[in-house]
This record gives sequence, structure tokens and C-alpha cells, in this order.
Amino acid sequence: MNTMVSIVTPAYNSEKYIIETIQSVLNQTYQNWEWIIVDDGSTDNTVNIVKEFISKDSRIKLFQLKSNLGPALARNKGIEEAKGDFIAFLDSDDIWKPDKLEKQIAFMKTEKCDVCFSSYDLIDEKGRLVNKRVCVLSQVSYKKLLKSNYIGNLTGVYNARILGKIVVPDLRKRQDWLLWLEALKRSGKDAKGISESLAYYRVHKRGISSNKMALLKYNYLVYKKGLGFSVLKSLKYLVLFLYEHFFVKSKLVISTDNF
Repeated sequence: MNTMVSIVTPAYNSEKYIIETIQSVLNQTYQNWEWIIVDDGSTDNTVNIVKEFISKDSRIKLFQLKSNLGPALARNKGIEEAKGDFIAFLDSDDIWKPDKLEKQIAFMKTEKCDVCFSSYDLIDEKGRLVNKRVCVLSQVSYKKLLKSNYIGNLTGVYNARILGKIVVPDLRKRQDWLLWLEALKRSGKDAKGISESLAYYRVHKRGISSNKMALLKYNYLVYKKGLGFSVLKSLKYLVLFLYEHFFVKSKLVISTDNF
């Protein structure tokens, strides 16, 4: 239990969901954590809600950006302030299952892996299960991750003692993918997946995953701007992404009706 985990959460106008998110962290069976919430210029009641919880638990820390700078810069601020041996990520509308941290930290120590992630279930905007689970591969290499992001950010944990603090490029979307690519590049080892579902991902009707053109646009920017690929190489990997996403990765989304 001596290993400290830093949890990083960018928040922007999250008053509708953040209480559930906070409660899911407070309910963790693994209790040696600090939680860094970075408010990205919210105009609703998000900051007041977080402050109320801070008054009851000093492990929660709030940093406020002066304006809405985007999730990349907010996440970078959280990483910069992190003091833990491991760094985990949780968006302000997602939820962890109670034993999420305990199982992942134990797994990472046993398997001696630098990057770990797990399966997760999907919920709708009202928090209701939609009977779908995103399953994971047992391990993912840098080369495999380059074709599509197999690491759900709400389940990802990396060993900061070994890999250091990873700053993500300033992209409005998909910057988490670049973070995990950099983590695997630094590690030189595959990321390892836990097949058990350890979290709930909230699906929004207007989310990027539901907008195919936006998905292609931001994926291209990952290759071109984030990784510095040439136009031709970026287009090549965009084609590889399309195949991987629709013909390989899509098979990992399964129905939970029969569970």
C-alpha cells in the first residue's frame, strides 16, 4: 500500500456528472492516492462542487486555469503537479469500479509492466448501462497502438517512476492517444491489458466517437502534428487506422446481454 497513485482529471463544465466521478474515486479499495483536478475555465458549478469535497478530503487538489485552454493543457498541468509513483487518468464524466486501482497496481507489480489498461463498460448520458463492453487485448505494442488507440484513457495507468512525466501535444482531441504512444516508446515494452472491466465510460451523443468525419480529422492531426509525420505518411497511417478500427478493433466491442 506504500505506492502512491496520482489521479489526473481535466474538468470543464462538469457539474452534471462530476459528483458521481468523485464518489467513484472515494470508494476505491486502494486508498493511497492523490487526486489532481484541473478546472479548464468552467462557467458552471464545477469548481464549487470540487471545493466542497476538498473540504472533507485533503487528498483532492484543485488547480484552476484562467480560461478554457483545452484538455491537453489541463491534463499537462495535472501531470506536472503529480507526485505519485504511478499516474492514472479519469475524465470528469467517467466512473471507476471500486477495486479498479487495487487490481491494476497489483497487476503492474506482478507483471512488471510500465503501462496497464483494462476493459470497460459503456453507459449513456444518464448513467445507464447500454449493454456494451469494450474488451482489451492482453498486450499492445507501440506498432499496434500506432494503428489505433487500444488504451481507454479512463483505465490507463503508467509507472511515472520509470517513464517520468509525459507531456502531451496541444491537440483539442485524441491527445490521450499520443500520451500512451509516448509511454510505450519510452518503456520499450508492450502495454498489458486486464480483461476484467474496471470502469464505466460515458457515451455522449455528440462525442467524437459518434462523428466519423471529426474522428478522421483528429486522427490525421495525431499523425501529422502530434507525431510529425509527413502528409503522405500521415495519410498512409490514416488508411491503416480505418482498417484497424473498423475490421479489427470493432470486434472488441461486445454485448453484455448474456453476462
